Amino acid sequence: MATVAIEHIERQRGIDVTTSAEQGLLGAPDELQLQFAYSQHRVPVTHDSDYLRLHRAGVVHACIVYVPHSRQIGKVISFLALLWELLEPEQMMNHVEFA
Repeated sequence: MATVAIEHIERQRGIDVTTSAEQGLLGAPDELQLQFAYSQHRVPVTHDSDYLRLHRAGVVHACIVYVPHSRQIGKVISFLALLWELLEPEQMMNHVEFA
């Protein structure tokens, strides 16, 4: 439910958002999802700490936004909007941002 709320609000703000389900990747391995996101210049927003493991292993990615389960949706949305407004793609490359 939280993912749907974030997706809806970000689209209202004019931010280009997609979901794993929309891309036919629901249930796909994390490596494949990260590879797809990179190929599309997208930033995965996730609670899944396996993405942090992939980052530490040196897997190339456009950026990863890691969101702890305890984070409030409103704060996550504000954080994502701020990233979108302030950072250029080159600045985010292979970085992990903690929401």
